[in-house]
Amino acid sequence: MIPLAAAELNTKFLSSCFSAIRSSDSSSHSAKRPISIRSSTVNVSAASVIDECVEEKKPASSNGLKSSGLCGRRSAIASGLSLLCAVLGFEEDASAVVKQGLLAGRIPGLSGPDERGWRTYRRPDEKSGGHGVGWSPIIPYTFSVPPNWEEVPVSIADLGGTEIDLRFANPQEGRLFVVVAPVLRFADLGEDAKIEDIGPPEKVINAFGPEITGENVEGKVLSMAVTEHVGRKYYHYELEPPHVLISATAAGNRLYMFGITGSGLQWKRHYKDLKEISSSFRVT
Repeated sequence: MIPLAAAELNTKFLSSCFSAIRSSDSSSHSAKRPISIRSSTVNVSAASVIDECVEEKKPASSNGLKSSGLCGRRSAIASGLSLLCAVLGFEEDASAVVKQGLLAGRIPGLSGPDERGWRTYRRPDEKSGGHGVGWSPIIPYTFSVPPNWEEVPVSIADLGGTEIDLRFANPQEGRLFVVVAPVLRFADLGEDAKIEDIGPPEKVINAFGPEITGENVEGKVLSMAVTEHVGRKYYHYELEPPHVLISATAAGNRLYMFGITGSGLQWKRHYKDLKEISSSFRVT
């Protein structure tokens, strides 16, 4: 613990160092010494600047003692850097705070468990996404998942493309993802598209199936079904191995495709749950 007088001295010392650096910067470009803020290392040039400040300025404390007598050059450097870190913060420290904020508690949009342990995800209204200037906000969607299914981060570099809006997974049971694609790429249906306006189930899966599988799906559809909830129609598909379940609908100016996939063993052991997840998908 640094005594109060030492802390005041370090504050004055650090201020004088920054004054010296600013003065040096204004007088000559060649005199600039960049300070690299890293949590693991501090650029040696920054340490040399502080060394020079200690050599040039040794302010007296309230007891009339020189700073070198109070805390020495090494402790002055260490405590000065500690104060700098406390004021400015380190990059890793900042990222740790962000990471903690993202991971603490429930995943945003995921409800608490029901009596079976299943949870319902609702896309948060404040979540980003838009696929280009001029597109309306993405209409929220919901689905339910069994215990131990968790959200998987999605980046702009996702191999599934920029239209992957969400991923969830359970390593033992399977994976799911949501594709939100602009309808305008296939037809101009205005701002309130309906999936039946895009076409019948066969046309929709042939046109949009490759968004899910990455390949042509003609002749690979094992089953098709149509359901309706609150006036909105949904097309449901099951594709041959590699196993995929797809639920699709349209809302606003986008097509929503909810896909679930898994290995042969996962399909055999958890098919009932995977089918229930797929059937739970709704656009609100």
